[in-house]
Amino acid sequence: MGGAFERLKAACPAEWQAYIAHDFVRGMARGDLAEEKFRHYLEQDYLFLIQFARAYALAIYKSDSLARMRQAKAGLEAILDVEIGLHVDFCAGWGIPAEKLETLPEHPACMAYTRYVLERGMAGDLADLHMALAPCILGYAEVAQWILAWPEAKLDGNPYKAWVDMYAGDEYREVAAAEAAMLDELTADVAPGSPTWLRWERTFTDATRLEVGFWDMGME
Repeated sequence: MGGAFERLKAACPAEWQAYIAHDFVRGMARGDLAEEKFRHYLEQDYLFLIQFARAYALAIYKSDSLARMRQAKAGLEAILDVEIGLHVDFCAGWGIPAEKLETLPEHPACMAYTRYVLERGMAGDLADLHMALAPCILGYAEVAQWILAWPEAKLDGNPYKAWVDMYAGDEYREVAAAEAAMLDELTADVAPGSPTWLRWERTFTDATRLEVGFWDMGME
């Protein structure tokens, strides 16, 4: 991945490790995570996707060029036209009907994370918004790779293998690579250690902490 992403992770190693190797992730890797916990996570992740669509709509507004507007529009369309539908189908496979998804109460952890992303985007510029988005977009790719490399992972017969395969696959790796490239582009003219860079580090770290909180929610 890009240099900006590696520098941002280096600013919060403890938080990043807590996110990537969370007990929820370990449970998926071993295949022994209680299924009701995974269903709870899937339900809230549906609500999360809806708010992420709003974040990409905000990215269109915050973009300063037609090219970036089109990039953000592509992300918005991917969520609204593809990802949410795939997630609904995935939930159905876990016994969660679409009708239930439409009436779910939003968990405080989901509200805290998604509204933080939107607040950072509203208060700052496109780079600030991407600092808050990046831990999710790039982190899920790293979570999947961590699972594949973890000696205790047991993927044969694992009920969560489809989830791992999705985020370890080529298609999602391309999504993550595009986000890393976007971070490099947005940060190219800002020196590490500058006030702006330190603000970005705080946003990235806070968003990572909120990712940990999302996993914590799944363990409830």
